[in-house]
Amino acid sequence: MIRAVALVCTLTASPAPSSSHRLAGQVMSELADLGVQGETIRVADHHIRPGIARDLGEGDDWPQLWDKVMAADIVLLATPIWLGHPASLCQRVLERLNADISETDEQGRQLPYGKVGLVAVVGNEDGAHKVSADLFQGLNDLGFSLPPGAVTYWVGEAQQSTDYQDLDKTPEAVAATTKTLAANAVHLASLLQSAPYPPS
Repeated sequence: MIRAVALVCTLTASPAPSSSHRLAGQVMSELADLGVQGETIRVADHHIRPGIARDLGEGDDWPQLWDKVMAADIVLLATPIWLGHPASLCQRVLERLNADISETDEQGRQLPYGKVGLVAVVGNEDGAHKVSADLFQGLNDLGFSLPPGAVTYWVGEAQQSTDYQDLDKTPEAVAATTKTLAANAVHLASLLQSAPYPPS
C-alpha cells in the first residue's frame, strides 16, 4: 500500500476556492487511479507556528501534520506563486520539516529517506520553474527523493485576472504532465519500498 499526503499552501483558508487546491486535487486523483490512498490538507486551516522545531507547544498544529508526513510514502507540496516565490506557508512547512534535518533512523538515514517529494505550482505570473527549483532543493536537503518530472504547474497570461480555478477545462499539457508525475511518483515509491536506501 502506497500512501500520499498533499499539503496545499494556498494563503486562503477553506471553504474558499483555491487554484492550488484544485491542482493538488488533480494530482491526488491521478494517484488514486493508481491505487494510492491519499489525504489533502489545506495548511491555512491549521495553526502552524513559525519556528524550527517539531513541536512549539500548546496551540501548534504542526505535530499532527508532521505525523501525516511521516506516515506517507509520497508528499506533495502545492503552492501559488507570490512575488516570484512560493507562498509563505510553503516556506513555513519546509522550515518546520527542517527541525528534523539532523534526525536519523536506526540505520543513520534522514527520516524522509524512502519518501517521494512532488510539487504543484499555480500562478498568474512567470516563475513556476524558479519556485519548483526552490522546493526541489528544500525537499532534497530534507531527504526526499524526486522522480523525473516531479512538478506539474500552470501559469496564466501575465497581468491578467484568470486563475487556474476559473478554467472550464484543464489544459491538455497540464493534464498530461500531472498524469506522468503521478505515474513516476508511484513507480519510485514502489521501488523505494522494495529496495530502501543503504544505511548511512
